Amino acid sequence: MPTRMHRPALGMLFAISCAMALRAADDPKEIVRHALQLNARNDEIARSYTFVQRSERLTLDAAGGTKHSESETWDVTLLEGSPYRRLIERDDKPLPPKEEQTEQAKLEKSNEERRRETPEQRSERIAAWERTRRRQQEQLKEVPDAFDFRLVGEEDVDGISTWVIEGTPRPGYKTRSRFSAFFNKMQGRIWVAKADYQPVKFEAETTDTVSIGGFLARVNKGTRIVVEYTRVNGEVWLPKHVGLRGAARFLLVKGLHIDTELTFSNYKKFSVESRVVAQGQ
Repeated sequence: MPTRMHRPALGMLFAISCAMALRAADDPKEIVRHALQLNARNDEIARSYTFVQRSERLTLDAAGGTKHSESETWDVTLLEGSPYRRLIERDDKPLPPKEEQTEQAKLEKSNEERRRETPEQRSERIAAWERTRRRQQEQLKEVPDAFDFRLVGEEDVDGISTWVIEGTPRPGYKTRSRFSAFFNKMQGRIWVAKADYQPVKFEAETTDTVSIGGFLARVNKGTRIVVEYTRVNGEVWLPKHVGLRGAARFLLVKGLHIDTELTFSNYKKFSVESRVVAQGQ
């Protein structure tokens, strides 16, 4: 027979829960830590969603004027256990018939190749995808220790009441991996929903040049990154917009002023039985 919990015990648990919530609300570091833990849970649920991603890139001149712009739109779905990206538009126009046929042929070929994989090959392909996701989550786990946080206010974001928390690099902190080595060259703010501690928005700016992939690329001081989230299907927060504004130098050859915008839409939950189910936004 299940053991029933007496009212005094329930009351004590409720009081402890309230005390912990109040403590977190008073401590911006704990708010951020809790938000990042929920973000990891979101990441797990996100694996079952397909979506459409539009990428726009502007190349700017020294005065900030647009020299060149281009965009691509991709349909991102799950194909035999891992994502597959299919180009569906360029510069907001459908692909020419010949290119559309090529993309469709590539999809069918990849689908057939994945279905013919041995169990070992399939496991390795999915594991490679998982390693990338785990590495990203490991980076985020280090954030509460790598930064000093300060509660700077409260704001409504799309009708959601949030805490606004500012983060600056902790003096003398030694990052634990090469993937988080750039933390001491960034500062930013995070907007966390007061109702459920979900991260709603994130902004960061580089305070010095950041190297990516050794000498492959460098992102200049003053580059800004913005990430905004939206609630999908009442169960998960997923990105709706990512913006990157600043300057980069690729292969140490060409300096570029860049303005990149990523937008995500048409989230749909994927299932093996029905492939794609109800739209979630």
